[in-house]
Amino acid sequence: MRKPSLIDRAIAAVAPVHACKRAIARKRLSALNSGYGNYGANRTKKSLIGWMYHGGSAKEDIEDNIDTLRQRSRDAYMGVPIATASLKTLRTNVVAGGLIPAPQIDADFLKLTDEQVQELQAQIVREFGLWADTPTCDADRIDNFYSLQQLAYLSYLMNGDAIVLLPMKQQKGQPYSLRVRLLEADRVCSPDLYDRLVPCEVQGYKVQSIVQGVETDADGMMIAYWICNRHPLSNDATAQPGGIQWERVEAYGGKTGRRNVLHIMTRERAGQRRGVPLLAPVLEALKQLGRYTEAEIEAALVSALFTAFIKSDLPSDEKPLGEVIPQEQLIDEADQRSIEMGNGAVVGLAPGESVQFADPKHPTTGYDAFTDALVKQIGAALEIPPEVLYKQFIASYSAARGALNEFWRSCGMMRDWFIEDFCQPIYEEWFTEAVARGRIHAPGFFADPAIRKAYTGCVWNGPARTNLNPVQEVEAAEKRVENCFSTAQEETAQMTGGDFARNVRQRLIEARLKRDVDEIVHPQPVASDRIPFTDKNPQEEKNHA
Repeated sequence: MRKPSLIDRAIAAVAPVHACKRAIARKRLSALNSGYGNYGANRTKKSLIGWMYHGGSAKEDIEDNIDTLRQRSRDAYMGVPIATASLKTLRTNVVAGGLIPAPQIDADFLKLTDEQVQELQAQIVREFGLWADTPTCDADRIDNFYSLQQLAYLSYLMNGDAIVLLPMKQQKGQPYSLRVRLLEADRVCSPDLYDRLVPCEVQGYKVQSIVQGVETDADGMMIAYWICNRHPLSNDATAQPGGIQWERVEAYGGKTGRRNVLHIMTRERAGQRRGVPLLAPVLEALKQLGRYTEAEIEAALVSALFTAFIKSDLPSDEKPLGEVIPQEQLIDEADQRSIEMGNGAVVGLAPGESVQFADPKHPTTGYDAFTDALVKQIGAALEIPPEVLYKQFIASYSAARGALNEFWRSCGMMRDWFIEDFCQPIYEEWFTEAVARGRIHAPGFFADPAIRKAYTGCVWNGPARTNLNPVQEVEAAEKRVENCFSTAQEETAQMTGGDFARNVRQRLIEARLKRDVDEIVHPQPVASDRIPFTDKNPQEEKNHA
């Protein structure tokens, strides 16, 4: 640190205020001409001096603002069309009707033959369908597993994260007890709705730290979730018997290590405990765009109405035109002062009165250009090209294809995240129950984690990519498979979202059926009915005979 000079000490003794200003000015000057101090870190330029940049840790920047972000995100989804389109577009292209599992057992590690693997994988698909295709897998008994995927992913986008519990509940006639209970993010919150950052005792538990309902140990590891028995924003939450209460649910079972809670979240910063809604960075732009659109709609509606104003030079205390008049008074006999307009009607006016018609200049001609420019920025922040957001591909083929490729790259990344957080963990929990109940034979499953991983390998097939030119896409896929750049299974999953092995088995069945139908519709003559082949014509054969 620089020591004060003799002049600085002298000024400080005589005028301490000026000495303080000199010290501040010297500190500011020391930041100049030093790399980023000239640019992004500059604190003296007019363009940057008003930048409110001060922030804090992930808690101050994210968790302390998460309640407001969630509520505004949900409000934008319910009232701003572009916000609704953004979330629904991602849901449709990432999850669509639901990601379908295709078991991929590690045959080499388990020392199984190809026939054994195919038979076991087919059995796994059948057993999983018993659980996943019915609403009994849902703890609320409303959706099947694939509809739950849509709800979980949309909740994750809208609220920033989603919480999933995996309780066990036996029901008559159902072979499996695993249930999926999806909770809205708001229900995971700190007891009494405030955080604790120091070791303390909460409802009889010794707690190191709780932030937004997520409890961590001294090392920052998430160990438990505090779940409210009612939605904190519900009007009748406090009216219930006992009021609002919290239940502590451990993230992993203490004895078995089983996952009790799935936390669907994408972290942006180290130390972050709750997710950020997807619309958070563009909420301000979305709200302003929504207000602008509403104003233009109102203006267009007003311009479509035929409105006339009576200008009078004389003062009057009568009700002005346009004021609401009861329906029963809009009759000449009942109200002689009412004015009606008709075809070719001529209405006399009192002396000093004239007619002026409203002529609003709306909507503005720059509405489309301004809206498109703003939507491009919103789409760029959300990684959704405007062509995809608008569902309009009016540019060139190459531009549309480039936009789709970039969008599918983002969708692929988001799908991988969702599979890791939601689909695969639930699949592994179901597989564990299936083996424990003896419905699937998997020797060594509980003895070695490596064997368990070999059995639970799975690929999740999602919606097919949009093909602008199907013929070229098929030809490209054939070349990739032929040159071993890809596999038939991968190409099938990308182009149709199906399963290659399943398609081949189905094609064999269809080929047999087609052959049987052809034999019935176009029967071949038996050998005795056929005319022997000869080089001579029939007349020559007759003469020879």
